[in-house]
Amino acid sequence: MDNRVRHQGEGKREGFASSFGLLAAAIGSAVGLGNIWRFPYITGVYGGGAFLVVYLLCVAIIGIPVMIAEFIIGREGEKDAIGSYKTLAPEGKWYISGVLGVGAAFLILSFYGVVAGWTLEYIFSAIGNKFAGLNAGEVGDYFVGFISDPIRPIIWQVIFMAITAYIVAAGVEKGIEKYSKILIPLLLVLIIILDIRSITLSGGTEGLEFLFKPDFSKLTREGVLAVLGHAFFSLSLGMGIMITYGSYIPKEEKLGPTSLKISIADTLIALLAGIAIFPAVFAFGIEPGSGAGLVFITLPNVFTQMPGGYLFAIMFFALLGLAALTSTISLLEAVVAYVIERFNMERVKATLITALLITLVGILASLSNGSLSSFTIRGYNFFDFLDNLTADFFLPISALISSVFVGWRLDKKIVENQLTNNGSLQIGYLKVLTFLFKIVSPIAILIVFLSGVIERWVL
Repeated sequence: MDNRVRHQGEGKREGFASSFGLLAAAIGSAVGLGNIWRFPYITGVYGGGAFLVVYLLCVAIIGIPVMIAEFIIGREGEKDAIGSYKTLAPEGKWYISGVLGVGAAFLILSFYGVVAGWTLEYIFSAIGNKFAGLNAGEVGDYFVGFISDPIRPIIWQVIFMAITAYIVAAGVEKGIEKYSKILIPLLLVLIIILDIRSITLSGGTEGLEFLFKPDFSKLTREGVLAVLGHAFFSLSLGMGIMITYGSYIPKEEKLGPTSLKISIADTLIALLAGIAIFPAVFAFGIEPGSGAGLVFITLPNVFTQMPGGYLFAIMFFALLGLAALTSTISLLEAVVAYVIERFNMERVKATLITALLITLVGILASLSNGSLSSFTIRGYNFFDFLDNLTADFFLPISALISSVFVGWRLDKKIVENQLTNNGSLQIGYLKVLTFLFKIVSPIAILIVFLSGVIERWVL
């Protein structure tokens, strides 16, 4: 039987047709807006090279094990994030992890699609040279005026969601895999060109020092928690994505090496983004900021001062849009896969219904930056509430259950067979990985969970 299509009852299950397609799709899921605007900044703030050492350790003890666990659940269960748990443990409530994962994907995409739409506005603003002659304050006013507008952000959000839905509706091989194989190489080309331009700017070496120079004095308790949290969230864990993608992975693919490659690529692209951003920021004596301010306020101001900045502004915001698209595809697929199997629905119909519902919630998130800003939940506007709710509860609890399930509940022989491809591979890390599944990863995830809850929901 063709590994790309595995039978389940009377239906057929789609799958990735090539190793590169799988890697491109999974890397695309992991690489998102956070890689471009958050990771480089927190790396610099929390000690540069010192942060990177601890980050890589956290990826090893949390990221890779949980990703492997989710791949195992998906490939063995051969269903969506909820259905795979129900297949593997029909008598228990383990499927709650899948419910949280699919729910997280739905809610995250609702506000993530809003930010993704912002990238389209900025691509066309850069093409129209709208930032020329504006100082930092005026660029900031432009951004605030745009996101608080009741119409324009929603139009861009709808367009972005329509593009995402078009790709997902085409299927795993002809949609997600096909476009990921185009988008990821294009993203890399753009980021390398931007890197070359950035590091050749006079005075840019200070930006590289900010990013890479080890300073262990900055690696505080807060910094370590930031390391743990980002290592966990950066790899799209706890969203049902990797379980869903795991169900599409052919039996001959090696789960361990695949997870390692995805993690390395995710970190590398984040660092390349930092190399593109911070030498340019420091070259023009601008204080680096974090989050949306860095990307939508600071950088447009940098580009207006940079020789050739018009072209590089277009390229940067195109890069940002590509990074967003590779993530929105995987988020939507996690939800669509569940709808297809739960309601036995045709893919195009499931995609349209799901994308429409997510977009409607996203419209509320968009309006919460403007006309609905007075409506708050526990002091957060609707946009920030969705962000914090999913980050602090849905994702860590879902991933915690995944790690515990594979470490303690799933038959050891199943785990071994999945990692060795039914005994055809020799692996020397099974005992270490099992220890990480059972003890280390759950404890680390609990630390992330408790720190987030205490910081934003208790204090």
